[in-house]
Amino acid sequence: MPRIPVAIVTGFLGSGKTTLLNQALRVPAMARTAVVVNEFGEVGLDHMLVEASGDSVVLLENGCLCCTVRGDLVAALDNLYWRRARNDVPAFDRVAIETSGLADPSPVIQALTSEPTLAERYYVGALIAAVDAVNAPATLDAHVESVRQVALAEHIVLTKLDLLAPAARTSAAAMLHARLRTINRMAAIIAAEEAQSALAAVIQSGEIDPLAAGTDVRRWLNVAAFADASHTHGHGNSAHHHGPFDRDIASFCIVRDVPLSHETLRLLLAALNQNLGPNLLRVKGFVHVAEHPDRPALVQGAQQLLHPIAWLDRWPDDDRRTRLVFITQGAGRDVVADMIGLIERMARRTAQARKGAGDG
Repeated sequence: MPRIPVAIVTGFLGSGKTTLLNQALRVPAMARTAVVVNEFGEVGLDHMLVEASGDSVVLLENGCLCCTVRGDLVAALDNLYWRRARNDVPAFDRVAIETSGLADPSPVIQALTSEPTLAERYYVGALIAAVDAVNAPATLDAHVESVRQVALAEHIVLTKLDLLAPAARTSAAAMLHARLRTINRMAAIIAAEEAQSALAAVIQSGEIDPLAAGTDVRRWLNVAAFADASHTHGHGNSAHHHGPFDRDIASFCIVRDVPLSHETLRLLLAALNQNLGPNLLRVKGFVHVAEHPDRPALVQGAQQLLHPIAWLDRWPDDDRRTRLVFITQGAGRDVVADMIGLIERMARRTAQARKGAGDG
């Protein structure tokens, strides 16, 4: 059975993510969607959509399901999957998770990529961050969680632009856009007015399973976003930063021409866990492993837990270089590149020592 795509909708308190999700759920193509919310806020899902709410899963008028997560996200998604299998709830094609406004989305990614039972059934399809254009500058200055939300997003939706004074709207939006780019060079940035009817399409456009047969993993990885990145700075597109937390976030791509041995890859993943830990917000990519030249290893994960190595059936094109995309906090590109170089040297010395022992 195909894995189920999960769209993560995040954003700081009052950013308007619930409103955006409500609008998306009204689109007929989103009917077969299960909705998971970390908490019900003051706004909540539009009550006009609710048909019944007997327990933790409610059926919405458009066919969506809503599961309020009061405990473990893993248990909630697992329970939702089996209720679907038993026909206790209508079948759904995707899941949308609305995180708490104060939540760092990394643990959600971590759960989906590293928990074996979830990784077999779900995958991260899209990550969308709502950003309040009125309060964003102050919020980004004061709350590192909001910076992490922006850094991890694949789509950023600017909300409440209409609340800015008309005379200042263009310049304020441009300044905010520039600041968001210093934090996240990859994401598509959309004005809420444009996204009101398009968010459903955004969610569906992210439904790319990197492990599914025939998937173009190049689109999933989006290395092209780093084509003009500097190799000396994490962001590579700005000479200055605007807030106390912005400079701590780095997004970059590591490309290696020489294949890595399987042992080098194993040591590298262990080193990332040990040395970066919670500061590894996300990593994903594919690795040319010397022992398996025709099948790239797919690596993905967040924070301390990385998904077990998976193997793609084939390379997506003739480019067989290792390509790994990192989003980190407090450790830039140079730190990670040095770590990889050290691990490669250690692995070579170990291999030479073993060969020498065998020859002896």
